[in-house]
Amino acid sequence: MKRVLDFILSLIAIFVFAVPMLVVAFAIKIDSKGPVLFKQHRSGKNRELFQIYKFRSMYIETPNVSTENLGDPSIYITPVGKFIRKTSLDELPQLFNILKGDMSIVGPRPALYNQYDLIKMRDEANVNIVRPGLTGYAQVMGRDFISDIEKVKYDKYYIENQSLFFDLKIIWTTFFNVIRSEGVKLK
Repeated sequence: MKRVLDFILSLIAIFVFAVPMLVVAFAIKIDSKGPVLFKQHRSGKNRELFQIYKFRSMYIETPNVSTENLGDPSIYITPVGKFIRKTSLDELPQLFNILKGDMSIVGPRPALYNQYDLIKMRDEANVNIVRPGLTGYAQVMGRDFISDIEKVKYDKYYIENQSLFFDLKIIWTTFFNVIRSEGVKLK
């Protein structure tokens, strides 16, 4: 049932956000050299790698590591990138990942392919058995400002307490976090 809802809701969201996505793509192309989309290998359900899609918010020379490992990420973020990260518009292309079945709307955020410690901790906590999400419980509990240990704790709690009501609560909280730009590391 969750997969069917993910498919339908992502398809609707793609149509609803089509014009804003085109505007963002145009702004990125004008702002800095490089592709509009950023593609990166991430660990998915059962640790299968997939390519996640995001609007490119950083310069193309940025090291391929998680934001918390960049030191001062603000030096890598483009002017348009700062806005789309703050508003989470950079995440909209993941609607296509959801449509394809790589991701779910709600689930643990997908780890980078090279976040070996996080992937190992998630294996030990049985978190990697579900599709990663566009948003998740750990995401709404701190996003860029919590440790991997805390992420896994929240992810495990989510897996053990999954329900439509819990998913709706996470989506609702995500909406308000995006409006307030909470949990985004820009400096």
